[in-house]
Amino acid sequence: MAKLWQKDYNLNALIEEFTVGNDPVLDLELLASDCAASTAHAKMLAAVGILSPQEADALCRELAQIMAEAQEKRFPIAFSDEDCHTAIENRLTERLGEAGKKIHTGRSRNDQVLTALRLYSKAYVLEMIQALIGFAEAAAGLAKKEETTPMPGRTHLQTAMPSSVGLWAASFAEETVDHIRHFFFLYDLIDQSPLGSAASYGTPLPLNREMTAELMGFARVQNNVLYANNSRGKFEAMLIDAAEAACLCFSKAAQDLILFSLPEFGYFSLPRELCSGSSIMPQKKNPDGLELIRSKAAVLGGCASTIKNILRSAPSGYNRDFQDTKEPFLKAARLSVQCARIMELTFREVEVNRRRLTEAFTPEIFATDAAYEAVAAGKSFRDAYREVGLNLGALENRDPAAALRARTSTGTPGALRLETLFSSLSELKQKQEDENSRFSTALKSLTGTAVRLF
Repeated sequence: MAKLWQKDYNLNALIEEFTVGNDPVLDLELLASDCAASTAHAKMLAAVGILSPQEADALCRELAQIMAEAQEKRFPIAFSDEDCHTAIENRLTERLGEAGKKIHTGRSRNDQVLTALRLYSKAYVLEMIQALIGFAEAAAGLAKKEETTPMPGRTHLQTAMPSSVGLWAASFAEETVDHIRHFFFLYDLIDQSPLGSAASYGTPLPLNREMTAELMGFARVQNNVLYANNSRGKFEAMLIDAAEAACLCFSKAAQDLILFSLPEFGYFSLPRELCSGSSIMPQKKNPDGLELIRSKAAVLGGCASTIKNILRSAPSGYNRDFQDTKEPFLKAARLSVQCARIMELTFREVEVNRRRLTEAFTPEIFATDAAYEAVAAGKSFRDAYREVGLNLGALENRDPAAALRARTSTGTPGALRLETLFSSLSELKQKQEDENSRFSTALKSLTGTAVRLF
């Protein structure tokens, strides 16, 4: 079967190997997205008179069959096909003859991959938001359960001031809420259809870009066709930058859990089902999942940097360099959702050792409280600070719970305002469900069946 660009010669074998790269494997992820976009394109071509209604119907039926095979991982992409776009068109031509040859009318291969990636990106963002909500709910649930459980606050890893498990867990939940809002902003940004931009300059055909955008569930058309192509890779980099930022939150939480579950601390315990063992030391219960969360945050940063570095010197219009932005994006998308789910599982299963946490409240943790008591009695803070600092041995142990209750300003351990956190999560969860329903309904209406793009 022919390549999409095939004319009257064959490509040098070395050049073919180099340019095809890993696309036949990577594009298995994009088969469903490309079929959905091709279905919308076929319907539009019929509406503007380029395809007959019978040809469009036949193409849509065959695309639905390919999509079903793709969902079951039964649609192969041969190396000779180069990518999913060629594999799909070759199947259409094999089964439908002339109608299959017409499906590419008004499109370029870049047009196809750009649209498939945009559909995949929308599905990814909705999945990532759902996973982030899951983690935030788990962290908020832990904060609620352990709202008043004392926990030493630390700076420079040294004992600092009275804190609580509630404050610690809620901090990650609130941070994740902001990451969710960031992803919703990006969802609105990418919710525009590039289909019809062709190789960067459109075509002289009367394509109805608004029709295909609506059929695929996009909010609008990406207007300028050159900008549509210039946004390839850039939108993906924005998404992975956001994913990396969320995973930096996970990395810090993972490091805390690794540290505070050490026997020397014993603040938390990780269930053995979440830990692996050693091949030589029988006693070991290793937090490998959490250690990998730390490294995966770095991997995501590398993926984002790779994409941006590829784009950095590319001129306007389509360039083959874009091909190499696909692998780091697909890898990072899958990885970031997995990290969120691992952290949700961990926060739901972690065990809190209240006795060890309370015992860790040694007298020096109350030094700042003692200084402020002297301030309340009329001393300047600087004199009170110096006096307490020079007499740390005179500090006595206090009631950790009372110290927490004394902190009543907004957001402190005694005033976490968890109801605001839960309200935000409920609102964001509903928004995700609404957006997911709209997108899924549009795809089901387009393809005639429920389809999963991510």
